[in-house]
Amino acid sequence: MEYCLWEKGQHTSSSVPLILPSLSDCTSIEQRARASVTERYKNDMSTVTIRQPVVATDLPTVETPIDVGDGPAPRTVQTFPQSVASGGPTPNGIILWTRIDPDRYDPSKSLYLEVSSDRSFDEDATGFEFSGPGVKPPDNYTIRVDLQGLLDPDSVYYYRFTYRGVRSNTGRCRTLPAVNSSPESLRFGVLNCQNYHNGYFGAMTRLAETDVDFVLHLGDYIYEEVTDGEPTDGEGRYADRRIDLPDGGTRPMSLDDFREIYETYKVDPHLRRLHERHTALQTWDDHAIANDRYWDYETDAPVFPDHPCGDVPEFTRYLTRAGIQAWWEFIPARIGYDPTADHIHDSFELYRSLRFGDLVTLLLTDERLYRSRPRSWPAILFNLWTRPDSPRTMLGTTQRRWLCSELRESETVWTVWANAVLFKPLYLLAKGLIFWKDAWSGFESERRAIIEVLTEVRRRGGTNVVVLTGDMHMTLATRLRNERNGETPVGVEFMTPSVTSVNPLEKAEAFAERVAARLSPSATNRSAIRNAIQSLSDWIERSGRWMLSQILGRGSASGAAERLADAGLAPHFTLADGAEWGYSVVEFSREACTWDVYWVDKTVDSPTAECKPAYRIYLPADEYTIRERHGEISEPGSAR
Repeated sequence: MEYCLWEKGQHTSSSVPLILPSLSDCTSIEQRARASVTERYKNDMSTVTIRQPVVATDLPTVETPIDVGDGPAPRTVQTFPQSVASGGPTPNGIILWTRIDPDRYDPSKSLYLEVSSDRSFDEDATGFEFSGPGVKPPDNYTIRVDLQGLLDPDSVYYYRFTYRGVRSNTGRCRTLPAVNSSPESLRFGVLNCQNYHNGYFGAMTRLAETDVDFVLHLGDYIYEEVTDGEPTDGEGRYADRRIDLPDGGTRPMSLDDFREIYETYKVDPHLRRLHERHTALQTWDDHAIANDRYWDYETDAPVFPDHPCGDVPEFTRYLTRAGIQAWWEFIPARIGYDPTADHIHDSFELYRSLRFGDLVTLLLTDERLYRSRPRSWPAILFNLWTRPDSPRTMLGTTQRRWLCSELRESETVWTVWANAVLFKPLYLLAKGLIFWKDAWSGFESERRAIIEVLTEVRRRGGTNVVVLTGDMHMTLATRLRNERNGETPVGVEFMTPSVTSVNPLEKAEAFAERVAARLSPSATNRSAIRNAIQSLSDWIERSGRWMLSQILGRGSASGAAERLADAGLAPHFTLADGAEWGYSVVEFSREACTWDVYWVDKTVDSPTAECKPAYRIYLPADEYTIRERHGEISEPGSAR
């Protein structure tokens, strides 16, 4: 049951629901909910207990290897259920993470960490001790340690934790190149949209085995709604992927609910393997807290359109803070946090830039915390280029100025924007019909301002702009243009497919199933209809990518798609595919950018799930000419 009236326990972070007979009387519920939570959570930043990582230079060092004793010890997974992870790299440091199982916690025991450039830890190893209680229950038994100032640039290190005689799995991490260095190449593995309920994470094991320098996650690391997978057959297609929230609903109502989701995701063996093998750079999207969330600047509170309490300001403020704390507890990242700030927009800073020598500048943006309400459907349906919707923002004033400044000032060969949602407008009929309002199409004025900056950057020269995007569960490749200033391209955009989240082909199949169920209540007839639908599905499987290419343009785009694009009636996409799941690998060199897309079968829970090379895009430096290379993509290389 979902409810929107609840009280906070006196001595625990668990929330205790007050059972309501119905949610039909929304006004009454809102009034009662406000009365329940207004005083308790209004402007109360104490509900977020973010602490910066432990600084390794402040810890006592110990001899290595750390003694694990001679007696039988619990299995590693029983002590470190979510294994280890790394993030927040700098040229001379990195943040390492782990979590202790609460049942193994003993405040009198110390946690130990070993770090070495040698995989076996036989040489060049340093040990650190976190004196008990180094791990704290208020942090959900997680710990982050910052090795800033202790590591060499552009180097690989290995690390492991030890607690009560049990060693964690060994993790592998990498530092950034020195700012004044000149790397020859840089490879990112790119992921987004991994819905636990909608399939298995085999793509992550495949990426873990791939030779990349870093993993870039563009958002939707978790999904807050814990309903059965979609499409569903009644019991759920993936019945073993259920999550039961402590508060009993299907959407988070408390910090405990968020913690349960993260804990479940991160015990997945494929996700554990990915974090053990690669350092991850992460931003977030809406599902880290609530679907399609935005900030209502009139009430000065977030709004969650799909949440039963999504328009109760006191509650949405609380849940946003709880979601931020859960994100911080489980994601090792170098974030800005000011607990003394009066407003949440001033307290939490996720956006940041990273410099990889003189080769790549990476810009990660936060496209959820500051975004206002997107344009309404009437405004989108009758969009006119001459009527910008200037008050609306996705980035907020401060972040937008920062992004534009970083773009203007970048002098690296490549400037890469880790962008959560589609930047290119998706429209039909000469922009008379613009859809996907949750993307940049819903914030046209701000999008145009950034396009103008990209135009300035193109005129100046000296860097090449690549936008890496997620969110739509599709594979897309396109050039970005300033529609008001000729046809000269000012950048390119590559969208990576989802790991498991429902893609357009699945949506179509699920819709057909629902139609069949409504047309015929007879089980026999439904079976016949289902068989017909399966035949249709098989045909769509064979021709779905071709159909999408006819609509959006793929590879050597069809004549019809070209004519629509040339006439300004539809956007042109060099590549469009909405029928698969997987990940991508993007490599930057001084001569070119190469983007490879891999499809991985999400229906198989195996580290050897089929991984199929799908597409290769080749982009020469100093020209925005996208070249699709059929048949040239190879199997992903092994991780070093």
